[in-house]
Amino acid sequence: MTDFPTEKPCVARAYCPGCEPDADPLAEILDVHWCESHTPVRAGLDDLRATARGTSIGTAEAGGEDNRRWCGLIHRAEATSASVVDGG
Repeated sequence: MTDFPTEKPCVARAYCPGCEPDADPLAEILDVHWCESHTPVRAGLDDLRATARGTSIGTAEAGGEDNRRWCGLIHRAEATSASVVDGG
């Protein structure tokens, strides 16, 4: 005889953010289900800018250039302190 786990009751309440803008997610567990009249638009002006290769402007990483600068600064500092500790 095989025991199957029993289904747990759903503790979240379905709600539409458009119908209930004042619902408090800290007071109860809410599961977002958009109603037909408030369903968000699925296409927009930015869709034309997206390509199969990525975005047509900037780097592929958000804030990529700034991150590279910080990474270089941090790792250079680590390499400098490591060579001092190692005696190199």
